[in-house]
Amino acid sequence: MTMQHARGRRRATGPASEPRVPEAFSSDRPRDAQREARRRRGPFRQVTDFAAASGVGQKAGVALAATGLLLTVTVPATSPVMATGEQGSTSAAFASPAQPEVSAEAAAKVDFSRTSVSTQGDPDGKLKQLLSAQSAGSISREASAGSLGSPLETLVKSSPFGYRVSPITGGVGEFHRGQDFAAQCGTSVFAAASGTVTFAGWHPYGGGNRVVIDHGNGLETTYNHLSSFSVQVGQKVTRGDVVALSGTTGASTGCHLHFEVMVNGEVVDPTGWL
Repeated sequence: MTMQHARGRRRATGPASEPRVPEAFSSDRPRDAQREARRRRGPFRQVTDFAAASGVGQKAGVALAATGLLLTVTVPATSPVMATGEQGSTSAAFASPAQPEVSAEAAAKVDFSRTSVSTQGDPDGKLKQLLSAQSAGSISREASAGSLGSPLETLVKSSPFGYRVSPITGGVGEFHRGQDFAAQCGTSVFAAASGTVTFAGWHPYGGGNRVVIDHGNGLETTYNHLSSFSVQVGQKVTRGDVVALSGTTGASTGCHLHFEVMVNGEVVDPTGWL
C-alpha cells in the first residue's frame, strides 16, 4: 500500500501500476486490394491498364509512345486484355494480333520438264509479235534467242551449224545446214512452235524422213533423219506437240536429230533461236 496526501488528508491507494510502455509505431497502413495492386504495377502498367479498360485502341497506344510516356505499347483494337501477375501474360497481352497471310499467283506457270526452262504464258504470241514487228531476216540474234521451243527433251549438241568436215565423205569445207542433236532412235521430237505442216515425207537430198513446219512471217523449222512421223501436210500443230520420232534415215551415220531453222527460205543457225 502507498500513502498519498490530498489537501492535508491521507488516503490509501492500491499497488502502483506498472509503467506504461508506448505501443510500437508501425509505418504500415492498411491498404485496399486495388490500391496495393496499383502500387505494385507501377506507372507504366497503370497506363496500359487504363488504355485496355477504357477501350482505347491502337492509336492511343501509339500516341502514348510518341509522348514518351510509354516505350513500347500495342493495345489490340478489340478484346482488351488486362495485365495479370502470371508469368508470360504481359508479352501475351501486348503481342500484336496475327496478320493474315498474303499470297499472289504467278502470271505464268514455269515448266521444268525440258532442259530449257520455258513458260506456259504465251510464247507463240511473243514469237508472232517479234515476227510481225520486223521481217524474220532482220531479227537480231539477241531478239530471237529463246523464241523457239526445244525440239527434244534434252539437247546435246553433236555437230554444229556451218562449215565442217563431212562425217559421210570426210571432205573438208562441207556446209552443214542445221544443228545436230544426239538422241537415241525413237526419241520424241517436238514442234518448236505452233504452225502448219507443209511437208511430211521422204527427203531425196539426204534428210531421210523429214517434217517441215511453217510458223508464218517467213519462219520455218525442219526435222530430219526421223524414224517415223505422226503428222501430215496441212495439219495444224501446237508448240510442244510430238510430231515424230528420231532416227537415222537418209544420209546419217547414227541416231540423231538434224534440226534446221529457215528464214525466208535461207537456213540460219538454230542455236540463235533456242
